[in-house]
Amino acid sequence: MVIKVFLASSSGSTAIKKKQQDVVGFLEALKVDYTPLDIACNEDNRMWMRQNVPEDKKPANGIPLPPQIFNEESYCGDYDTFFDAKEDNLVYTFLGLPPPPGSKEAEQADKDNIVENGTHAEENLDDTIVPVEDRNGDSNKEVKQATDENEEGEGDEEEQEGAAKEETAESVGDEAPTVKEEEEAAVEETDEEGQAEEEEEQEEEAE
Repeated sequence: MVIKVFLASSSGSTAIKKKQQDVVGFLEALKVDYTPLDIACNEDNRMWMRQNVPEDKKPANGIPLPPQIFNEESYCGDYDTFFDAKEDNLVYTFLGLPPPPGSKEAEQADKDNIVENGTHAEENLDDTIVPVEDRNGDSNKEVKQATDENEEGEGDEEEQEGAAKEETAESVGDEAPTVKEEEEAAVEETDEEGQAEEEEEQEEEAE
């Protein structure tokens, strides 16, 4: 990446000269490689700078003044935006360059990454936490279903045992009258035999 700084070497404006010196001096202090492009002596540089400064960044008259700063073909800003980035220790971000290790901007970027990553980690942790009820929901359902089935099975067995007892009672009840009837029949036969014997004795006495 090449930083391009468009300058006017023969500008009659003291303010423009001072701004250009501030930008160039600060880039040199940071040891940032840049290419100065003079628009006063090179009409192509002047036209390229005017054409590539975004319309919303141009002054009211439509003619941008130096210094204008680019990263390759990408527009970075003018002196005012450069000065704001300098005050906020964000010059490398302004230029679209990675800050060198140990710089204030790199330290701030590391802090921002830690905070961002920590926040994301907490969010992911919250997302991945599954309530115990949800985790055990299926197993609890299966256990409950098995318990219900066992209870139903026990209920069926109890009903079957109750039905068997009722059938046994009914069968006993049916058999009991049968025995009683046999005893009554035997008594009747005995009475009939006794009556027959008495009649025979009476006939013998009569003779």
